[in-house]
Amino acid sequence: MSSDASPPDVAASDPLFPPAALGVIGSGQLGRMFIQAAQRMGYRAGVLSEAEDTPAAQVAHWTILGYDDHLPTLRTFAEQAEAVTVEFENVSAPALRWLARRRVVRPGWRTVWVSQNRLREKSFLGRHAIPHAPWRPVRTGAELDSAIRALGLPMILKTAASGYDGKGQIFVDRAEAAAGAWAHLGRRPCVAEAWVEFAAEVSIVVARGQDGAAACYPVALNRHQRHILDSTLMPAPVGPIITQEARALALSTAQALGTVGVLTVEFFLTAAGQLLVNELAPRPHNSGHLTIEAAVTSQFEQQVRALCGLPLGSTELVTPAAMVNLLGDLWSQAGGQPRWEAALRADPGVALHLYGKRAPAPGRKMGHLTVLDPDPQNALFRALAARRALVSSPTCTLPSLPGSG
Repeated sequence: MSSDASPPDVAASDPLFPPAALGVIGSGQLGRMFIQAAQRMGYRAGVLSEAEDTPAAQVAHWTILGYDDHLPTLRTFAEQAEAVTVEFENVSAPALRWLARRRVVRPGWRTVWVSQNRLREKSFLGRHAIPHAPWRPVRTGAELDSAIRALGLPMILKTAASGYDGKGQIFVDRAEAAAGAWAHLGRRPCVAEAWVEFAAEVSIVVARGQDGAAACYPVALNRHQRHILDSTLMPAPVGPIITQEARALALSTAQALGTVGVLTVEFFLTAAGQLLVNELAPRPHNSGHLTIEAAVTSQFEQQVRALCGLPLGSTELVTPAAMVNLLGDLWSQAGGQPRWEAALRADPGVALHLYGKRAPAPGRKMGHLTVLDPDPQNALFRALAARRALVSSPTCTLPSLPGSG
């Protein structure tokens, strides 16, 4: 093994072809779907996982058990993987930097480092004049008071790191409640964001190659419940001007960030038609899951192509589509295993994806349903109806799907 000095990052000039070994750090459903896309293309694909029997480890050719900030684990992982990607942004940036001196790593550690911390992310957006909600850093009590004066109330207080699906954020509508909200968040470094009255939440998934070539999927319209994505339809009914502006902002963001791989840009769309970047995710995204069936090239295949230095695929939709998430709450509502056969029988066009998670819990993403339809609103209607059928009164019961509970 080479020394741990500081050689330059590996910059592959030639594409990496099958059956090369690809590695993904993180072993949830995003890692699982990346591995499945890589295997379909003929690659061997493995995972660095903190536990056995995770969604990604269940389908991987090989699994390295351990933590991404543990040097012996990284060495073992680097011996297995010829190129490395990530399934989420909460990965050790120093670990990615170490790996990048030995293997192709995409997205690069700098992209992940910016995206995994809201203070750095907001600063990045400001430096590049990318529109976003007004904000202030909160690292001290004095900065919290300053944020209230600058932004006014209400505002949202968010932890700078490790927040997702609404975790690590509190709505503050009274000045006297701000100190208690910050204390509830552990007085950790935070960002305070001005409250935005938005009409819709939309996102764009961008794929960008090593050569700078980039392609956008159509704008997705997202609806959330309890801060967790509930449904997505694509293309979003936002009109050509908003569509063009969202694409331009997403492409310029990917270029400024130096992304090689997949980047998801989430926006607030105000009633006045203004797009404000809410969050960045340097990876495939829940709102892009429907591209598996609906697009010529899925977001996960794009991740494989970008990692391996292959030309990007087409982002055109085969047909409009909608997706709804299946959370662990469904198991409680169904009184046990959801009635998969009822949903599939009610609509033969429904595509069922389960992630192999053994323990359903409220708010936990267990799978999703996708429906293709020439009318995206009708696709959403059908997907929602299929989900409702999962907890309807049974007429018969079939065996549960392996790994779905």
